Amino acid sequence: VLREKTTDTPFTGEYLDMKEDGVYACAACGTELFSSETKFDSGSGWPSFYDVATSESVELVADSSHDMQRIEVVCKKCGGHLGHLFEDGPTDKTGKRYCINSSALNFRK
Repeated sequence: VLREKTTDTPFTGEYLDMKEDGVYACAACGTELFSSETKFDSGSGWPSFYDVATSESVELVADSSHDMQRIEVVCKKCGGHLGHLFEDGPTDKTGKRYCINSSALNFRK
C-alpha cells in the first residue's frame, strides 16, 4: 500500500473500528499523521479522519488514476501512499474526510 499505491480491501483494516485514544503514525517512518480525536465513522470501509495531526505531516497530490480525479494523501516525510482526501466529511468540523488505509498506519496509545 505505502509504496505501490494500492488500497486495503474495504471493511477489513485493523484500525477501522479502533476507538482507543492515541495517535496514528506512518507505518514506514513513524511520522505522526492523525489523532484519535479526529477519527470518525464514515461508513466508507476505511479509517477516516476530519483533520491531520499537523499540516507538516502530509502532502496532498493530484491523482487521476483509475479514470478518477482525486486527491492522494502522502506522508510528507517518506512519500508513502496513505489514502485519499474527500470533501464529504463532518460539516460541523472541517468538511474533509481523510480516507486512510489501515496497513499504512501504526497506532500508539
